Amino acid sequence: MTEQRGRAHGGRRQEPREPARISPARRVAFEVLEAVRIDEAYANLLLPARIRRARLSHADAAFATELTYGTLRRQGTYDRVIELAADRPADAIDPAVLNVLRLGVHQLLATRVPTHAAVNEQVDLVRTVAPKAAGFVNAVLRTVSRTDAEAWRELVAEAAPSEDERLARLESHPVWVVRALRTALEHEGRGDELEALLQADNSSPRVNLALLPGLVDEAGRLAVEGLAADRYSPIGATAADPIAVIEAAGGRVRVQDEGSQLAALALSRAVPVRAGERWLDLCSGPGGKTAVLAAEALATGAVLSANEVVPARADLVRSAIAGVPLDVEVHVGDGRELDPAAFGAEGGFDRILLDAPCTGLGALRRRPEARWRKRPQDVAELTLLQGRLLDAAFAALAPGGILAYVTCSPHTAETHGSLGTALARWGAAAESLDTAAVVQAVSRHPLDLASDAATVQLWPHRHGTDAMFIALVRRTES
Repeated sequence: MTEQRGRAHGGRRQEPREPARISPARRVAFEVLEAVRIDEAYANLLLPARIRRARLSHADAAFATELTYGTLRRQGTYDRVIELAADRPADAIDPAVLNVLRLGVHQLLATRVPTHAAVNEQVDLVRTVAPKAAGFVNAVLRTVSRTDAEAWRELVAEAAPSEDERLARLESHPVWVVRALRTALEHEGRGDELEALLQADNSSPRVNLALLPGLVDEAGRLAVEGLAADRYSPIGATAADPIAVIEAAGGRVRVQDEGSQLAALALSRAVPVRAGERWLDLCSGPGGKTAVLAAEALATGAVLSANEVVPARADLVRSAIAGVPLDVEVHVGDGRELDPAAFGAEGGFDRILLDAPCTGLGALRRRPEARWRKRPQDVAELTLLQGRLLDAAFAALAPGGILAYVTCSPHTAETHGSLGTALARWGAAAESLDTAAVVQAVSRHPLDLASDAATVQLWPHRHGTDAMFIALVRRTES
């Protein structure tokens, strides 16, 4: 390319100053991107707090949200655009300056922000963190602005060494993630859906609500203005003003993906409940599924306990279940060392939910930064942990008890791999249930699922949910 290039700045960083022209929304978005980079913050947790602190209007809050999530989702593609425009690798650019550029590129290529506003405000923004880089940012963004979004897509994909690399560049996923998702889809014989899945990961998901069963009746939920029932989850809904619904519900309505709701209900509704059953949510933080199970336990006369290894996340569980009038004991402990007696379940648990720690590749719509943090080597460590948690959970089941193994990842090593090796270890003591039939029975409408009856894999592009994996296993030995 022959456009003017800037040079990466050097030297000692000067004291920042705050130009009056920087919009509050751009400032908030940049602060969140920096916290994600420096502190490994989660954008979905930090952004609402920063919006409140800055007292943004509804319009500015929406703009800050679009800037933050759009930039995080498309970071890989934007880095390639920046490399072409700047004629240097992205990792040779100061990280804070790179975030300023990413925000600018997103405005230029994916929003209706006028070019002069996108360029000038990003130049003003970079002066607050790296004044010597102002000329560089101006040159790069003006170079980007001279080529439209579709032409940039062609340039980004040019000379990609493989189809997976091409998709990784265009749809902003690490190549290893593209390959893992392709393998998962091919496991179902649907490898041709890969591009649709990657595009779904880059879409803005709706805010989905869980109306805790038995605590919000059908008439009450449908009477809420702007509330519409989910397609699949019998307790799910969307609302024109979800915050207002949550605030008015006193803890009986929570933000929760439809797939997570189906995973919890698959366990509680797998077979009829006998009064006095003992249930456990083994890895319960932050508590969304615990709240659903608590409401189900309250309605059926079951006793629910929860366990979480991280004390702060255990506090989140306690907060999540506060709206359910049921005494739920929340323990802090390592799930690999599970002792049913410590929960008063000397004979074992009748139902255990193991929502296992995983790569989170199934929730990239909601947590886009996860795609840039995870590495292929993380999978081996996580599958080892999943195996130990599976063994501990299975050993803690009472005879006839049911284990729900759930991951928010479609990676086959974390789904069929972890489950399959565990089933091989357990032998005749374990029986796989018809999980697909259970989930179909729970669902409001039929789900388009793979033919493997023992497991269910949900998909963002096919079902509009996170890519939840669900498998039900019964302990058969006496």
